[in-house]
Amino acid sequence: MTKNFRMPVNRLCLLKVMVLSIAMFTISCSNNNNNTQSKEEYLADGKKLATTHCSSCHQLPDPSLLDSATWETGIMPAMAPKFGFKSFMGNYLVSASTSISKEDWYKIVAYYKNTSPKKLIIPKPTAVKDWAIFSLRQPQNTNRKGLQAMTTMVAYNPNDHFIYTGNAGNNLYKWNSDLQPTLVKKFQSPVTDINFFKSKNQVNRAVITCIGFLPPSDALKGKLININLNRSAKNDSTLITDSLPRPVKSAYADFNKDGLTDYVSCGFGRNNGGLYLMQQQAGGQFTKKILRALPGATQVFTGDFNHDGWPDIACLFAQADEGIWMFLNDKKGGFTSQNLLRFPSVYGSSSFQLIDFNHDGLLDIVYTCGDNNDFSPVFKPYHGVYIFTNQGNWKFKQTYFYHINGCSKAIAADFDHDGDLDIAVIAFFPDFKYYPEEGFTYHEQTAPGKFKVHAIPVNQYGRWIAMDVADVDHDGYPDIILGNFSFTAKGLMVQKDIEPNWDLYQPFIVLHNDAKSIGVSKGK
Repeated sequence: MTKNFRMPVNRLCLLKVMVLSIAMFTISCSNNNNNTQSKEEYLADGKKLATTHCSSCHQLPDPSLLDSATWETGIMPAMAPKFGFKSFMGNYLVSASTSISKEDWYKIVAYYKNTSPKKLIIPKPTAVKDWAIFSLRQPQNTNRKGLQAMTTMVAYNPNDHFIYTGNAGNNLYKWNSDLQPTLVKKFQSPVTDINFFKSKNQVNRAVITCIGFLPPSDALKGKLININLNRSAKNDSTLITDSLPRPVKSAYADFNKDGLTDYVSCGFGRNNGGLYLMQQQAGGQFTKKILRALPGATQVFTGDFNHDGWPDIACLFAQADEGIWMFLNDKKGGFTSQNLLRFPSVYGSSSFQLIDFNHDGLLDIVYTCGDNNDFSPVFKPYHGVYIFTNQGNWKFKQTYFYHINGCSKAIAADFDHDGDLDIAVIAFFPDFKYYPEEGFTYHEQTAPGKFKVHAIPVNQYGRWIAMDVADVDHDGYPDIILGNFSFTAKGLMVQKDIEPNWDLYQPFIVLHNDAKSIGVSKGK
């Protein structure tokens, strides 16, 4: 079809009549069914059907989680193909793969449309706008004539004391103490994660996670690469594995205690994906197997979580069946899985951290949700940062929540050295129009379980997608590194007609912790 092709008027009219006839037929079928039941009975059937069919793949979302327009025009058309329906001009057509009756599907649609609110009530921010204990450091002489900053990863390397960043141009940079960059290596796809390590024979190496494609994709183009950061040898990198579906995070441990390092990686994918285990064999080769074959694996940690002397795995899944799963080492080369927390499929889970927040010897969970690049791009009252306190036997109770639009990541640390943990939080989808400062907030714990929230005014310097916490200047107090993915492409914005008022070129900033110099610590 050429660009200037125009359909003849008579054929266009005929097509309109056909479309109208199909729509009227579809509505008629639905109305005929509805005439045999009261509205209450019809919606009650829809709820039962949703419980049966929708909860087979993920936790059943309550209609109150989204407004009716988003259910009708966003979620339900996106879910229809899962049941074999084709969305067509506001109606649904059956196909050869349709798995439930059209009447049942319309009942589910009606249930969500008619029992959901017309509008979601978004909490008002209560944070104070100040710099708290931080001051700004940023690279100088940034190139402002080239490509916009699309930072995909920031991390501090304790072995060589450089900051490392990756970007959408497939480049890995290292930055010295003066924040001057050096190109380390250009890869075939963007770097989304880096794990630093050293040993007797490998002083400064890292395992690089290359995503393959940044946009949602099931293409098996992701890789894990072991690289020599000192680059003193010609063969500075070796491939651990490839053909991963859009990997975003990785971790490592000697899972079978054979003296060789193994790796685990989050293959987020799109419709397909999973948590992958790469076990090292003699001779440096790796075998790959999948631990959980579902898309959305987005963050992973390793550690001896049950204190049996064997390394385990904890992973957040953020697509459809959202939640945190633990994979306990069975000491036989495999793992047994256990769900720790589960969330509705519209939450947009984005990060978690296992940490003993209240110092009782049990690992608690700091969790964020706020991914708004999906079928429901509206502000949501449940987006933000949470603390789930371990009650024992891996049972958790929510003990803290602070609403942040589009919350992306949280890292807990004792920033002010007063003996308790505080939280640094970023949001990639904040309210740019009315409250852009929620892009970064500092949650200062002032009493057990009580926080003073500071909205640090760094929104003009970037749009934060990546964060790391480390003592960059070696003064004993943790600093914060924020990575700027400044892009404003359609689909990466919740609000329409927003012109970016943040720095489009600065790749990252450092929030220097001034607590030591201003005397903010226990007993001072």
